[in-house]
Amino acid sequence: MADCAALGGGGFAAVWWARLDNGRQVVLKVAPPPTARLLRYETDLLAAEARYFRLVAAHAPQVPVPPVLHHGRDPRLGEWLVTGRLPGRALPDLDDADDLARYDFGAAMATLHRITGDRFGYDAGRTGGATWSTAFAAIIEDLLADAADWDITLPAPPQRFRALVARHADLLDEIRRPALLHFDGWDGNVLAAPDGTGAYRMCGLVDGERFLYGDPLLDLVSPLLFRRAEEEPEHPFLRGYADAVGTPLVFDEGVRRRLALYRMHLHLLMTVEMPSRGITPANDPGRHARLAELLERDLADLAAG
Repeated sequence: MADCAALGGGGFAAVWWARLDNGRQVVLKVAPPPTARLLRYETDLLAAEARYFRLVAAHAPQVPVPPVLHHGRDPRLGEWLVTGRLPGRALPDLDDADDLARYDFGAAMATLHRITGDRFGYDAGRTGGATWSTAFAAIIEDLLADAADWDITLPAPPQRFRALVARHADLLDEIRRPALLHFDGWDGNVLAAPDGTGAYRMCGLVDGERFLYGDPLLDLVSPLLFRRAEEEPEHPFLRGYADAVGTPLVFDEGVRRRLALYRMHLHLLMTVEMPSRGITPANDPGRHARLAELLERDLADLAAG
């Protein structure tokens, strides 16, 4: 190793880049120690990330993900993952020069959604089910159990979350094919670099450890974080997605309700994970207030009609 430094932006693993003495650059991710308290869905996340990158490389090689170089595990030291380092910069670092990259990302996501799993939910024996409604309800149940374990005050009692998911079970079960979902496609996980004309194009998709199988609509939430896809049909990500699919996105009532369920899931997860990340109402009151407001809005939307 010739040089190295920490990389920021993540909330789960410690991440470093390193330059080897042959000039190659790699990324090292180290999971929390075996003694750390984790959320239920965070079990074996680095192993999941290695599986995701290998799966994409094998079945959608046109989507640029880091090559997996080594995945290691030790009962005492924990778990680590070494990948190649992709070129480019994350979208939040590009100011306003990223519309083409977002379009590319939408097209790439549509490509990934053509990959099909053998059941819904997480892989490798983790939380899931034979139907999307069963898997989604179990995923929400895990987060509610985590909230109880960490003594987190939610903006509504757990039974309200459960009732709204159960109410929409038939709608969820309209999804019959478990599509591969990245889930965590916010701007920080999309890399872009200038092409020959100087325009920034997508050149990398990272942090695939939270992947699961389910409704492709779930992947329309994180790329428009804290916004609503149905209110921004001309967003470059959505245009790229629709063009790659070959049909316009139609935001009918069923689609809007599923998107509301998936926003509720994301906002619930972001709320539940805060104590494990050291985020408290004292050191980040704005985040707590915003997520509580978003969750209340999600629940109200789902209860209406």
